[in-house]
Amino acid sequence: MAAMSGGLVRPHSSKIGFFHRVLDASVILFSLVLALELTRGLEFSAKYAQAGVWGVMLFLMIGGAKHLYSSWRLVPVHEAVTATLVTWCWTAVALVFIAFLGKTSADYSRMAVLTWFALAPLLLAAVRVILRMVLNGLRTNGRNTRTLAIAGKTKLGKQVVDKVEQTPWLGMRFIGYYDDRLAKRDCKHAAEDTEGVGRFEELVALAREGKVDYIYITLPMKAENRIVELVNALSDTTASVYLVPNFFVFDLLHGKMSSLDGIPVLSLHESPFYGVDGWLKRLEDIVVASLILLIIALPMAVIAAGVKLTSPGPVLFKQRRYGLNGAVVEVWKFRSMTVCEDGDKVIQAQKGDMRITPFGAFLRRTSLDELPQFFNVLQGQMSVVGPRPHAVAHNEQYRRLIRGYMLRHKVKPGITGWAQISGWRGETETLDKMEMRVKYDLDYVQNWSLWLDIKIIFLTVFKGFINKNAY
Repeated sequence: MAAMSGGLVRPHSSKIGFFHRVLDASVILFSLVLALELTRGLEFSAKYAQAGVWGVMLFLMIGGAKHLYSSWRLVPVHEAVTATLVTWCWTAVALVFIAFLGKTSADYSRMAVLTWFALAPLLLAAVRVILRMVLNGLRTNGRNTRTLAIAGKTKLGKQVVDKVEQTPWLGMRFIGYYDDRLAKRDCKHAAEDTEGVGRFEELVALAREGKVDYIYITLPMKAENRIVELVNALSDTTASVYLVPNFFVFDLLHGKMSSLDGIPVLSLHESPFYGVDGWLKRLEDIVVASLILLIIALPMAVIAAGVKLTSPGPVLFKQRRYGLNGAVVEVWKFRSMTVCEDGDKVIQAQKGDMRITPFGAFLRRTSLDELPQFFNVLQGQMSVVGPRPHAVAHNEQYRRLIRGYMLRHKVKPGITGWAQISGWRGETETLDKMEMRVKYDLDYVQNWSLWLDIKIIFLTVFKGFINKNAY
């Protein structure tokens, strides 16, 4: 990959980066002046000017380290704003630390400083959004455009071109495909139409002449030697070169680029709940489960009495299920049957099942038998929202029949889930039904967000408790 670094520099990037730096410096100083004006009309004295200069210097230094002033053409605006806010947070921390070491913190108005710390990121983010809107408008109308070439006439390459053409605000003008592998027999990944395709040597010549700004390499993974040769040739140009690996041959589950002590790696199967997201998910579970248990404490006591009085046996039914990373957990439910099956073979409840008690049938139809699982949530064994846990016996059965079945265990099992509110709750007497449930479970893992959890909880209240498929 060393050869690729030479092709990642564009001659116009320094001008844009300089403009961004000047704009950010102006915004930081303006926000400081505004903060002083809003807090008792304090004077912009030498000490505040010095703090402003330190703020600008630190922000530009940290921003440079975080590549804040590299080209953001291909980066979504929310990522640009997030990077800006994170940079300012570190700047604020550094300013406080410097003031503490210099024993000058008492010289500044705390209200003015806090107002500055709050105003600056808001204005920096607003300027970023406005600037992006202006640039997007110009690019849509054919201004501030860059040329794009695709190295590899493949289906993946066509997907890239289609995406570029569907998003004119990127300001990228497609100039053509280039590929030395024109014969179908040389590449099963080749697109059907190979007319008008240039050769790699032509692409390199255009790049050397400065007639192409972006080159996306979309060759198949097996063409490693061709990729290396092309990248080495392009290292003698100033074109921006990107490799678009065909990871679609894998079933990616929360795929994400990361590094192993500087070695770039791609996660193929990974949980979405690591780092801050993991803490956020756990906090969500504790808060929601605690609030719900406060509300349902009395109804649960009534249900427990009903179970005990209507049929012999324990109030709670405890069954082994697969939890996070396939670890076996004990899930609690109000007993709704005359039996407590938890062996190597577990028969799913069916319509008219004689094992279900009359009171248990009511509990199952309304999902009230699931309420004790909120205690499982507080214990950390389950989550409020997630794939519904299956009996261990069912897991061992379906993991052999459904591809990717065990990937649903990359997150904690939930009391409610995306599959349940989408209609895939209850008996799965056919393999097709279980496949659809797993499909929705994996879709949840792939696309998790806090807002998706809130949506599922909201829909569960109105449509998830009572279900005609639950017996």
